[in-house]
Amino acid sequence: MKIDVVTLFPKMFESPFEESIIKRAIKNNIIDLKIHNLRDWAIDSYGSVDDKPFGGDVGMLIRADVVYNALKDIKKENSRVILMSPKGKKFDQKKAEELAKVDNLILIAGHYEGMDQRISDFMIDEELSIGDYVLTGGELPAMVVIDAVSRLVSGVLGKDDSNKTESWSEIEIDGQKIRAPEYPQYTRPQEFMGHKVPDVLLSGDTKKIKAWQLDQIKKELEKRKSE
Repeated sequence: MKIDVVTLFPKMFESPFEESIIKRAIKNNIIDLKIHNLRDWAIDSYGSVDDKPFGGDVGMLIRADVVYNALKDIKKENSRVILMSPKGKKFDQKKAEELAKVDNLILIAGHYEGMDQRISDFMIDEELSIGDYVLTGGELPAMVVIDAVSRLVSGVLGKDDSNKTESWSEIEIDGQKIRAPEYPQYTRPQEFMGHKVPDVLLSGDTKKIKAWQLDQIKKELEKRKSE
């Protein structure tokens, strides 16, 4: 899978993907991650990519022509272009699973006061947000999307099938397919500071263990409903 990121701050992406699973996926050529500096398409020798908004609002907006020129060079026929924006649809596990099937994902990290509306209207496939709050830029949200999507790409987790049973994967409860948080898990020691591992997990009875896990998921769902 190829992932392109268009950003004003490419150095922000240097360290986060130099560790652990994503680093290995990049090294093994399973994930091809390219970070592009938006200023490479600046309108002048000063590196200008933004301008004051019409109508007298405060702040600066990323120019539509700058983003257009960047996408013209980066975008391929099979690319999916996403703008990280507080106005976007909330990113979740279902969307991560969908994007993991894309051949080329292009993420645009917004910054400053925002982007010229024509970028949203004519240049992208969708806007995504990681929550109903505002950050200083779209770089951190882009990293979240990269991490969540990459680990779902075939081969990234090796032969580990843990992503099929983890939190927010689709499971069947009482005949309905839903997305739910994962059940509690335990390891050694069996007792720690007076807190013991549930007896059922030590029983070796697979049927009882599965029933307990399902019951824990239901309890967590009910708890979330009441909060």
